[in-house]
Amino acid sequence: MTTHEYDVVVAGAGTAGCYAATTIAEAGLDVAVVERKDETEAGHIACGDALKGADAFPEAIPKSRIEPAFTNTGVDHGRFEIPQEDTVLEIPVPGELAVIDRWEYGRRLIEAAADAGVEFHYETVIGDVRQDDDGRVTGLRGKRRGDAIDFAADVVIDGAGSLSLLQDKADFSGTTFDTNVRYSQFCSAYREIVEVPEPVEWDDALVFKPTERAAGYLWYFPRTDTEINAGLGFQMNEEPMQLVESLKRDLRNRPEFAGATVTDKLGAALPTRRPYDSAVAPGYMAVGDAAGHVNPTTGGGIAGAAYAGKYAGEQAVEAIGDGDVSEDALWRYNERVMDHFGGRYAGLDVYNILSTAVDIDDLMGLLAALPGENLAEALYEGSTSMSFGLKLKCAVKSFGYWGTIWNFYETKQLADELLDHYGEYPGSPAAMESWTADRDRILDRIYETTGAEAKY
Repeated sequence: MTTHEYDVVVAGAGTAGCYAATTIAEAGLDVAVVERKDETEAGHIACGDALKGADAFPEAIPKSRIEPAFTNTGVDHGRFEIPQEDTVLEIPVPGELAVIDRWEYGRRLIEAAADAGVEFHYETVIGDVRQDDDGRVTGLRGKRRGDAIDFAADVVIDGAGSLSLLQDKADFSGTTFDTNVRYSQFCSAYREIVEVPEPVEWDDALVFKPTERAAGYLWYFPRTDTEINAGLGFQMNEEPMQLVESLKRDLRNRPEFAGATVTDKLGAALPTRRPYDSAVAPGYMAVGDAAGHVNPTTGGGIAGAAYAGKYAGEQAVEAIGDGDVSEDALWRYNERVMDHFGGRYAGLDVYNILSTAVDIDDLMGLLAALPGENLAEALYEGSTSMSFGLKLKCAVKSFGYWGTIWNFYETKQLADELLDHYGEYPGSPAAMESWTADRDRILDRIYETTGAEAKY
């Protein structure tokens, strides 16, 4: 058996893992990334390829390092196709937006991390987590080409993606680490990169379309005017969909895809849930998809992952410098995530909960009647102005949706209350039990108002 010793070992060479490792390396600590793929495949991840807010990413890996992966910077709005209403809803997307070549983006992250001094261990499959008698995580165990390999570290950062194996192997008893995680809180997705013979007319938009079931959605994101990221996903709490066949059926019905060629295929799971209540345990932090750091209404997770990596990396550096990697010492990471984007994502999760209880035809009819600006505000900011209910009523084209509108309005009030509660996220693990009890009481009212089944 081979053993490597580092200050920090990071599982996964995705966005969160690379930003965390680079932050740590630039602080002068020894850090390694353990990646199951080989060097040529690393960074190849199933993704919608839409990137929002790259101009404000952490400086550990500056925009200039990843910008060559931006293939379409002309996108500026979302295009919602609503077949049930025979209409298309155009909504603005605030902030900088681009569609990227995700594999090239991943390679550039890895290159930047390596330049900062991060060591990479490719083709290494993690099989277990090392813990001492007190429950502190002390490293990882894995195999590389059949040979056992151990990684000893003061801190482990879990960037291993959705439903991370590390969390199944670690014992988090006696900690506040969020173990209320199950498949029904995730989405199964599949995407293809499709080359079309003629430029599409909507190369300045992110295209969304519902499937025949409320649990499913399609997307068409233009990398260029002839290279399209086409994908489909469904909530895992619903009956499974045949993703490949459903996508192919829709592609066949779109004239712009006649004669198209598929150049890449990939599937994945992603969180459509609130961020983990706590993503720390002694010697351990989870980041990115491994901690639910994804906007549950859009699936966007790159920006959140970058900042989660930064915050985890900085907290690891501080804790190791102080000689204390306890849960309390790492807790500040939780606070920074919740203050920056975690609370907002938790508020948006309310609308994801609502969508599971709303009839698909009613939902699409209401969306077709919404002002685009209000919908954009709800999707990207986590709430809307207090006059949102009145604006909705003004936009409705018939009396038939007023019941749905009132349900949305009541749900919005509760989402705001939940968002305020996340603004009071506890400053230590000791206060977590009381805070979560109050949060769960708000959720009980949300379930009662929406008629949705309990998600957590």
